[in-house]
Amino acid sequence: MRVLVTNDDGFSAPGILHLARAVYEAGHDVLVAAPETEVSGAGAGLSATVADGRVTYDPVELDGLPEVRAYSVPASPAYIAMLTGLGAFGDPPDLLLSGVNRGANAGHAILHSGTVGAVLTGAADGLRGLAVSLNIVGEAALNAVSTVDDETRHWPTAATIATGLLDWLAAAPEGTVLNLNVPDRPLDAIAGLRPASLAPFGQVQITVAEHGAGFVRTALREREAEHAAGSDLALLAEGYATVTTVQPPVQHPTLEPPDDWRG
Repeated sequence: MRVLVTNDDGFSAPGILHLARAVYEAGHDVLVAAPETEVSGAGAGLSATVADGRVTYDPVELDGLPEVRAYSVPASPAYIAMLTGLGAFGDPPDLLLSGVNRGANAGHAILHSGTVGAVLTGAADGLRGLAVSLNIVGEAALNAVSTVDDETRHWPTAATIATGLLDWLAAAPEGTVLNLNVPDRPLDAIAGLRPASLAPFGQVQITVAEHGAGFVRTALREREAEHAAGSDLALLAEGYATVTTVQPPVQHPTLEPPDDWRG
């Protein structure tokens, strides 16, 4: 299969290299196209740096993967997904993978995730996709700059589990999207893979740390609420990798707005 691998952590983030390598070693035709800088929190926003009406991109050689075509693109992951689906980098892919993200994308907060936004954008045109994230909350992960060496994290664990889902995903209906979250553990320390519901909130929340005349400073803190049983956050806390099917926005099946603006 032809597989696009993108992310929202930026082209130089370690997770995308591990994911691309795992998919390539599984025998697939891999194309990597990712933002040139970090654009976390971009959701499904379509943004790009445009000069004279053009989005320019640079070919890059991946460490240890000279056979894989790779591009650094000054655009959001959703924009890259759209461009790839339109054939900007050759034949459109069969599958779209996004990640491995640095931090879980769980709960209803996936609305804001650039990792998930990329696959939802592809799904809107019928492309099957998989968002992959490594759960790293704790261990100074909420600091603006983590003191934990990214190279010591268990990216291969997430990449291996993700690759194992590709055959199932390829056989799923068009537009199927999976959201995979994996504990930061060796593969043999993962309790298993479980289907999960979305928790009613995200793993972290933004708080106002300081505000004054004409400015505000925000910070992240981990939510302290108890996780709903069977949700992605609850199962992650128990050491399971979780997978959830999600979909692009659709019309509410039962709620109808008024058809008379006069009330």
